[in-house]
Amino acid sequence: MEKTNCFRCKHFFVTWDQKSPRGCRAYGFKSKQLPSVIVLQASGSPCYKFSTKPGKQ
Repeated sequence: MEKTNCFRCKHFFVTWDQKSPRGCRAYGFKSKQLPSVIVLQASGSPCYKFSTKPGKQ
């Protein structure tokens, strides 16, 4: 199974919050770890809302 690269996802964003510097707009949360890791831990499934940023391949 291939890891989801949040940095290439259009839903990923970086926050100013030092305790939760990464976030996911699709799932609506911020965390210290990459959102794809949190989703995998919580559901046992890979991130199904991953969508490549425009212009990225």
